[in-house]
Amino acid sequence: MIDDLDKKIIRLIQGDLPLCERPFATLAKETGIPEGLFLDRVKRLKEKKIIRRFGATLRHQQAGYPSNAMVAWVVPDERMDAVGKHLASFREVTHCYQRTPQSTWVYNLYTMIHSDSRKQCHNIAKYMAKTVGVDDYILLFSEKEFRKTSMAYF
Repeated sequence: MIDDLDKKIIRLIQGDLPLCERPFATLAKETGIPEGLFLDRVKRLKEKKIIRRFGATLRHQQAGYPSNAMVAWVVPDERMDAVGKHLASFREVTHCYQRTPQSTWVYNLYTMIHSDSRKQCHNIAKYMAKTVGVDDYILLFSEKEFRKTSMAYF
């Protein structure tokens, strides 16, 4: 069960974190509790699966990366874990996840990469492919961003 303090914490962490050295200390102060207790409550909410995940949203253009692409890969099932972990380790990759292929769409691993240009995205993907020995992939470039917000629960 969640109480009013949990709801207040969820309300604060579902938005942007303050851009400061200790964002959780700032949020804890806003709730009127110590930083350690704030972090303990967030950890407990995650452990109890009240919040599924806690992560950052990269606004790539504001961060200085004008180009990004979703690279869709065809990876053999027996290599999925190793290839996924390796591709996820690239600093240009912000997302890496597996999906079940569909009858007309054979791709089963996805990486989102960010860089200075489309050409550089192609070069990064080519290098990544070479390092894992997977040459069946396609780059899907973002054309227009329609929404980049999280759900608001309280």
